[in-house]
Amino acid sequence: MTSGDLSGMNGIFWRRAFPLFAVTILALNTVNIFTEIQDNPGVHWIYPLIQQYTSALSAIACLPIALLAYRIAPLDSRPRWRVLAVHITALLIFSSVHVLGFYGLRLLVFAALDIPYQYVVPDRFIYELRKDGLGYFIGLTAFWALLRAYGRPQQGEAATTSPATFDIRDGAKVVRAQVADILAVSSAGNYVEFVLADGRKPLMRSSLTAIEAELTPHGFVRTHRSWLVNAARVTELRPEKSGDYAVGLGGVEAPLSRRFPEALARLRAG
Repeated sequence: MTSGDLSGMNGIFWRRAFPLFAVTILALNTVNIFTEIQDNPGVHWIYPLIQQYTSALSAIACLPIALLAYRIAPLDSRPRWRVLAVHITALLIFSSVHVLGFYGLRLLVFAALDIPYQYVVPDRFIYELRKDGLGYFIGLTAFWALLRAYGRPQQGEAATTSPATFDIRDGAKVVRAQVADILAVSSAGNYVEFVLADGRKPLMRSSLTAIEAELTPHGFVRTHRSWLVNAARVTELRPEKSGDYAVGLGGVEAPLSRRFPEALARLRAG
């Protein structure tokens, strides 16, 4: 939904993360081929070749599952239990599709070569899940690091890149807003309300978490379970008696809950 630069989550995934992960998976599986050939000299090389590369191709095809999970629950989002639940669910889906994918590919390839092949999926699933789990969470951390490294323009880039825009689907119309002109976003039932610098407040059917995943790379901060603010547009931080804060954004105020200490630290740091 963001455009105008390469710093959106989709852009970083497809231009940076996906090629990196795909090459890494292929490299690791290639090493596994030579390891299996060395450890099992009596086994024909065609078996590890087909097994490892079908596993690699299936895993690469499953990478968008992890992207979808990250869009739903970015690692920086809250509550933490929800982030964990989303990614554990995504891992189970990832591993199931991965196993069924390479199993189907192997059946096709071995049948085409008229080579016998046996693989008991239920017996091997836990083994594959353990390997997929390690790779999934390493990849998730690497993607988080890539978003932090490339999600914002580096010093000196601002003048050479066009301003990022965000398409707000307000009913049947689309409001294309400059990201810099979005002051805050708040949840409103099954919708989110965008507060724009010109006073408009378009509604879009979406979850706040999904919008957070799109706007976090552009400097937006979750300050409350129902609010997301543009850190670059904050003009005031006012403490409340409850221990919470009020965040001033020109003529607009948003709450900052004491349950979001990282957000307070980020906004104080400017």
